[in-house]
Amino acid sequence: MYRVLAPIAAALLAAGSAGPALAWGATGHRYIGIAAAEALPADLPAFLHTRRAAEDLGELAREPDRWRNAGKTHDTTRDPGHFVDVSDDGTVFGGPPLGTLPLTRADYEAALAKVGTNSYKAGYLPYSIIDGWQQLVKDFAYWRVLSAAIPREHNPERKAWEEHDLARREALILSDLGDWSHYVGDGSQPLHVSIHYNGWGKFPNPNGYTNDPIHVPWEGLFVRHFVTLEAVKAAMTPLKGCEAIEVCTTEYLAKTASTVIPFYEMQKAGGLLGDHPAGVAFTVERVAAGASELRDLTVAAWNASAHASLGYPEIRVDDVVRGGVDPYDALYGDD
Repeated sequence: MYRVLAPIAAALLAAGSAGPALAWGATGHRYIGIAAAEALPADLPAFLHTRRAAEDLGELAREPDRWRNAGKTHDTTRDPGHFVDVSDDGTVFGGPPLGTLPLTRADYEAALAKVGTNSYKAGYLPYSIIDGWQQLVKDFAYWRVLSAAIPREHNPERKAWEEHDLARREALILSDLGDWSHYVGDGSQPLHVSIHYNGWGKFPNPNGYTNDPIHVPWEGLFVRHFVTLEAVKAAMTPLKGCEAIEVCTTEYLAKTASTVIPFYEMQKAGGLLGDHPAGVAFTVERVAAGASELRDLTVAAWNASAHASLGYPEIRVDDVVRGGVDPYDALYGDD
């Protein structure tokens, strides 16, 4: 089968592909979602450990790419959230260093403005990842509170509402987790973390790296034909913790940025022509890096949610879990 597919892949890799760059393609994002879901530790909520949840996460991980071409306002706002153009000096377009990005997008915009650009041109992938993680922490916090409140609730009407809200919350968590997982997956694709995003471009090129439009053929057709879910799961790294999402995100993206030159060296050596061992190994490692990071950051969000606060009036999750606070008014709404 590989001998049949190799000429097709080689032709597309040489010719490029029309349309927007989607990192990864459907197959890569699906693998990242499924592999991460199946690797979640047992102490996360049971609804995340079902076969259906893993399948759903794999499909929902594709969703932000499927939103495209919804309209000018939608696309110009959201498309730059899939990438960040890191220069060879480690800065974003000569502006803020990737390792010390401002805490907010507003401050990021101000820093980019000083070098004559903005996040719509330079991309804002780090903030897509951080924003989605913070949302997931809040989602998990509500799940924890509802799960603690339901067994203690003696009012039948309140109990029924809480049970229904828990079901809504689980559906929402899967949806939010799926959307967010797309951006975490984008962060493991070297060409989404580089100014050299589709061929080396109009920059000094003493090593003669390709200027062919290789972005879409590599992340799409090559992954589909030469990468397997089993290989991705086998290449995942051990679970690691995350103390600060801003630090974990920039470290993750910096690691990906460090693979840009190895990618171009691999391509130059013929690694993307058919099922070349070097090309397959490099691609599997990058897809697995996305799955590993998605698992790690999901676990970190779950852990952080144990000490989060929520609702109006605001209550703390750990106070509810200990039984010291009745959360109903904060959950249902005390207008």
